[in-house]
Amino acid sequence: MDKTTDGITSQREVLRGLESFVGENLSLLLPVERAWQPTDYLPNLTGEDWREQVQQLREPAMALSDEVLVVLVADMVTEEALPSYSVSLNNLAEDFTGTDERPWARWLRGWTSEENRHGDLLNAYLRLTGRVDMRAIEVTIHYLLNNGFNARAYPDLYGGLVYTAFQERATKISHANVGKLAGSEGDAALAKICQKIAGDEARHEAFYTTVMGKVMEQDPEGGLNTMHSMFRRVIAMPGRLMNDGKDPDLFDHFSVVAQRIENKTV
Repeated sequence: MDKTTDGITSQREVLRGLESFVGENLSLLLPVERAWQPTDYLPNLTGEDWREQVQQLREPAMALSDEVLVVLVADMVTEEALPSYSVSLNNLAEDFTGTDERPWARWLRGWTSEENRHGDLLNAYLRLTGRVDMRAIEVTIHYLLNNGFNARAYPDLYGGLVYTAFQERATKISHANVGKLAGSEGDAALAKICQKIAGDEARHEAFYTTVMGKVMEQDPEGGLNTMHSMFRRVIAMPGRLMNDGKDPDLFDHFSVVAQRIENKTV
């Protein structure tokens, strides 16, 4: 199946035909009442001992290596660009009212709400540690959202599924690696935070790979064509357009450090 109008229309029909299957897999989202929240892993600033709690968080963070902090910041900035990813995935969900109750739309909103906690938690953790220049990070997030996001899959709808499945796996691995290194450097709180986020990414990866597997059953030729097309080129990273207003190669520099710490965890 090619990317002609007829081809995309056929893809749309296949994806709409998977609504009930998507509904069966909404269980990969946690009910709100069972879901963790960022405050579960941060000092309670309403408590009488809030100063002591903040100090307990800051002390081990002081021993974190610059490499771990660099990758943690890159992961956090990438997570904070969630609005761009949600807009992109609405090509699949077609939630034009914002409150559509069809399974695809419910998945997108549920996925967005779970992912939203990741940036919130990492942002708050970094802010409390006092280890990084938060204004510079905020400017970088602003630039990334302003620059937008292009998965290089459009108008191939299957490409959106393939791309997201790969990115969920990549973020799962990155968060898990940072967590391992944080634990080895004595920061148990950050290790727990990263592992918790990696667990969410694993569930999300399972959804996108499962649905893409169903697509392959329904439309094997179209699915294979999309996979071939995606694999022929380098899959764009979600933070590729990251910029702090000073370093035009900021994402490349983050990537070098990320590769270095990944090698340490192998």
